[in-house]
Amino acid sequence: MSNLLILFDFVSFSDKIHKIMTIEEIYQLAIKLAIKADPRGEEGVKKYLSRAKKEYEELPSKKKEEFDLENLKNPYSDSRILYGDPSTPIDSILAGIDIGVGEVLLADRLKEKGEGIDLILGHHPHGAALAALHEVMELQIDVAEQYGVPVNVAESLLRDRMGEVSRRFSPVNHFQSVDAARILGLPFLVTHTVTDNLVYDFMKKTIEEKKPETVGEVVEMLKEIPEYKEAVKFKAGPIILVGNEKSRAGRVVPTEFTGGTEGSKELYEKLSSAGVGTILGMHLSEEHRKEAEKHHINVVIGGHIVSDSVGMNLFLDELQRKGIKVIPCSGLIRVSRVKN
Repeated sequence: MSNLLILFDFVSFSDKIHKIMTIEEIYQLAIKLAIKADPRGEEGVKKYLSRAKKEYEELPSKKKEEFDLENLKNPYSDSRILYGDPSTPIDSILAGIDIGVGEVLLADRLKEKGEGIDLILGHHPHGAALAALHEVMELQIDVAEQYGVPVNVAESLLRDRMGEVSRRFSPVNHFQSVDAARILGLPFLVTHTVTDNLVYDFMKKTIEEKKPETVGEVVEMLKEIPEYKEAVKFKAGPIILVGNEKSRAGRVVPTEFTGGTEGSKELYEKLSSAGVGTILGMHLSEEHRKEAEKHHINVVIGGHIVSDSVGMNLFLDELQRKGIKVIPCSGLIRVSRVKN
């Protein structure tokens, strides 16, 4: 065998070793991490999947054909492989918060320049994952129950809100960016509630460790986290929406971090009655803010994109540890916690 052939075989073999993860393996790792961090606990997730299986088994044949079989093993309908062969090996990822057609074109341009982008990884859902966003909101029922709201009350309020969200996203052009990725042959994966669970768990543990006593201390707690510290420079860091720095925080809960999108505004009254003093979240609409204020609940907002960045970073660190290169874009404040 010639030296050239030996060299070619060695380079090919080395490349196969380096690309150690496929899209499917990345997807399954994301689900595994999300279940571990899920507010419902692993047992709660098993119960949810069991209910999904029972629902599927009871469907008539025609309805079974329409059922999303991924729901039987992935409890997060807003996190999916949107395009690409799951067996594709991955070496380099373009990762961002919002992946539109512009980001897809950016990935293609980077490939032309030799960056070798193998996968686009987005946070916010697109395609079927966006159309099914309302489904993951059931998670909020369990979170509200944990904070003292009777489960029947939480379910009643959130079912109405889930209907609103479903109707809101129904007319949206779900597949615009997915089609762009398909035409350019770029694999596309989104991890929404998957990485929201990671930041929820991170915040819950941070609150338990720091035990902030005032609303000001809640804000300072956030500013100690690298992503939020960086966001402050861009005027997109933590803010107090209800209360002030000297307000007593009382019981601080991260209710607005996972579960799809904002829940029911009527829940604030129930949370207040259950003893919640301060809500920590990513973002809050004006009507929700007014309801929280009406029921004397302090509100601290960390910031939407920066909070999403924390969750994404916790997942991307796992991929980095596997040897995958990460190129951040679209608002992602990339902070690596991987120790060299």
